Formats: sequence, C-alpha cells, structure tokens
Amino acid sequence: MTGESTLTEVRPPVRHWPALDLPGSQFDPVLAELMAEGPVTRIQLPNGEGWAWLVTRYDDVRRVANDPRFSREAVMEKQVTRLAPHFIPDRGAVGFLDPPDHTRLRRSVAPAFTAKGVERVRQKARAMLDELVDDLLRGGPPADLTSAVLTPFPIAVICEVMGVPSGDRHSMHLWTQLILSSAHGKEVSERAKREMAAYFSDLVGLRENSTGEDVTSLLGAALGRGELTKEQAVGLAVLLQIGGEAVTANSGQLFYLLLTRPGLAERLRAEPEIRPRAIDELLRYIPHRNAVGLSRIALEDVEIGGVRIRAGDAVYISYLAANRDPDVFPDPDTIDVSRSPNPHVAFGFGPHYCPGGILARLEEELLADALLDRVPGMRLAVPPDQVFFRKGALIRGPEALPVTW
Repeated sequence: MTGESTLTEVRPPVRHWPALDLPGSQFDPVLAELMAEGPVTRIQLPNGEGWAWLVTRYDDVRRVANDPRFSREAVMEKQVTRLAPHFIPDRGAVGFLDPPDHTRLRRSVAPAFTAKGVERVRQKARAMLDELVDDLLRGGPPADLTSAVLTPFPIAVICEVMGVPSGDRHSMHLWTQLILSSAHGKEVSERAKREMAAYFSDLVGLRENSTGEDVTSLLGAALGRGELTKEQAVGLAVLLQIGGEAVTANSGQLFYLLLTRPGLAERLRAEPEIRPRAIDELLRYIPHRNAVGLSRIALEDVEIGGVRIRAGDAVYISYLAANRDPDVFPDPDTIDVSRSPNPHVAFGFGPHYCPGGILARLEEELLADALLDRVPGMRLAVPPDQVFFRKGALIRGPEALPVTW
C-alpha cells in the first residue's frame, strides 16, 4: 500500500493536439509544451474518440514499448483518439499483434532484415543509386533532389528486398502515397490498401515453398510450412513495403538539414569516417512524423512516471520526445555529430522496433556518400523557407528539394 500512496490520482487536463503542417524540420511546439508539463500528460487528437495518455520521457517510453501490460491488439476493440482521419486496421496485421503471435510473424521475415540480409542488397543498391546520380548530373542543375534521387532510390531498394519486380515499382509507390496521406479521404486510401494487398496475395501465393531470400519468398515459404496464414503474410508484406518508403521523407529531412547547414555538410565531405555517427545524430534529431503513431491499451493498472494509468486507458508514447530528453541527450535541440553514446529510438523500441532499421541506415549512408562525394558543390536552389513540406501527411518530409551545384 505504501508504494500506491505515491501515485497521483489527479489527472492532468486534456490538451487538444491539432494536426499541424509544420515548416521544415521544426519540432512540434505542442509536443514541446506537453514535454514541459510533465512526463505523463493527457491528449486529444483530431480524430477518433475520447482522450489518451501521452508518455514522453526516454526511460518511460522504452518501458511502455517493452511492457506486455500495454497491448496493441486491444486497440482493435476501441475507438481511440488518433491523428489519422480513418482507422480500419486489418485484423491480424502485425502492427496490432502482441507477442507471441507478433514474434512469430516477425521471425518469418527476419532473415531479410538482419545485417547479413541487408548486405545481400548493398551492391545492387549502390549500383541503382549511382545510376540515379549519373542521371542527376547529366540533366544538370537546377534539379529536384526528391524526385531525382530521394524518391526512386528507397522504392528501388525496398522492392529489391521485397522481391517486387522492377516493372511494378511505380504502382507500389502510388499505392503507398495514397495509403500514407490523409488528404485524399478514407475511401481512396482504403482502395489503395486493398489493391496493394491483392498484389501481394498473388505474389506470396506464387512463391509458396520458395527458397528465395527476398521477403515475399520468405513469406511464401512460411505459408507453405503452415507457420502463418495468407492474411497474415499479406498484412506483413504491405506494412514492410509502405515502411520502406519512409526513407524518402527521412532522407529529405536529412538533406534539408545538411543543405541549410553548409558547415556541417562540408565537415562530412572532409571527414567521411564520421558520417555513420552523424547520420545517427540526424536520425535522432529529425521529427520524422506528425504527432504520434499507434496507441496501446493498458491491460491492468500500471504506474508510469508517478501517474496511475488505469486498465482500459489508451496510451501513446512519443519517440520524438524521447529523442529530445535532456537527461539522456545533453543539449538535445543541437545537432552534435560527436554525440556518443547516442542510444536514440528513431526506429522504435521493444517488440515493435522497426524491422527495417538496418536497411534504412544502409540507405542513408549510401545516399550521404554518393551525394556528398559526387555532387560536392550541391546547395539549395531556393531560400530555405521556400522548401515546402508535405501537407496532410502522417510522415514528414519535403515535397521537393530544389538544388543546384
């Protein structure tokens, strides 16, 4: 009973968190205010119903992400306050499973995303990137770095990892854009998701009992062994394909930061050995999404940050906030490429840690090497405030990145 008496039952006020279309890589001012108010606050997002807890401190975020008492699966049964205007998760989708089912599904594709699995595509990825940079240089300045390199490269890489034929890359990109945007409405987004799912249903079915190393072959083999259902295989394929394009937005922000900080870009040109560490620091710093992602439901009463969260309450964690926790990252609003250690959570934490983290790092490193070394005079072709970021998107990034050299 003594431990319980330290918990506060005074609930903080519910703060409305609007969907802001923020310029550049500006940190969300509402999130900054919520972080200042305390480790655990309450929020109401633009869609869904009710309110939810928001957890922002680094240690608390990692604890919730890794605690089985906070369930993703239970979200299926509730109408939780949320950022996206529509929310119809596919039952059995890996993002809404808890261990051990979640672990079993992830295991089926894990070989494609290990360091060894990612190395399998390094040479092909570098060759594809060199072709794109060749085309960029051949076309001459000015150019849009987003459409010339930062969009086609991650699409080509994730399609290679997934086992999607190169002729189908364009369809994959269109579907992904419609699924990730809230600007087109629920029906358009849902139709794109169904079309992508139907595509992967056919592809995985064709690869049943396959011995290939790409994701759809691994899923087909697992399906043949009876380790997962067709619906589960398709749901996982859709999630991984969509996630692969997040690199476009992240690398767009990464190069926006480098192009608006010429001193930093020059240092990375001069000291290539520090690039991996610099990329980690930029990944920590970049606000890669708007607001928060998927919620969890408390399965029992739990104490977090001195606050009692009741069974049935919805809980969000903010990895963006955790990456700016001053107790873990001194002077967190400064880009410090010598920061060490840098235990950022840009790829999440716990069972739902982004499976593509190693792949994303590889892509960012290849992009930095290619563009810093092969286009040494690259700079913004417009003032920084004329670089417009996507509106109505869940994942943040520039619409276009006009450059010259």
